[in-house]
Amino acid sequence: MGRLVLIDALSAIALLGVWFFYFARYNRRKGATALHWVEAACSNKGQMLDARWLGVTQLHARFGFSAHWFDNARVTIRLRPRPIPFKWFVSIWYKQKETLTFEADLDCAPAFHLDVFQHRWLSERHSRLSSQPRDWSVSHPGPVVLTTRTRWTQELSPVVNTLMTARGHNLISVRFRSESPHIAATVPLEALADEQAAAGFMSVLRELAAGASASRQ
Repeated sequence: MGRLVLIDALSAIALLGVWFFYFARYNRRKGATALHWVEAACSNKGQMLDARWLGVTQLHARFGFSAHWFDNARVTIRLRPRPIPFKWFVSIWYKQKETLTFEADLDCAPAFHLDVFQHRWLSERHSRLSSQPRDWSVSHPGPVVLTTRTRWTQELSPVVNTLMTARGHNLISVRFRSESPHIAATVPLEALADEQAAAGFMSVLRELAAGASASRQ
């Protein structure tokens, strides 16, 4: 009996070891691919300086850009904890996204502090409501901005207008600060499927940076 328990325990340990190393390699390959797309998208104006892994779920990289682009740029890729089964299942249960965050300083620090979070609400047709004939008036509004500011200043318009474009809809959050880092933007990793998607992300970042800099002029 004790021998069988020992065999089962060793088998479980071996299985967990295989699981860990397989999905650790999977995470590293997935993170490296996403980082490659970003590096290729900005190859004309910048290059990756170095990259390092923090555990098996976070990949950090520093980028150097030409003048008037970004300073002290860094990218953080956060992946699901696949090598650890329990944590992976918890992340799936809470629908945690794999993300890429870009942080950098601008030539001119923004004259404002702003945190923007993108939310989408989806509605499904309810069978009980649809069975009752009513005179419904249906409208299809564009993006709606909900703000905690009591006073909307003109300097915020270029930034918000960029976020409301089709290309800006993929961003999960954007943060502007007068202190370093001046800009931080997070996008779902699944939105960076190829070099073209990464180039679109970098283009949106440039537009956001230009809008923030315009507030100083």
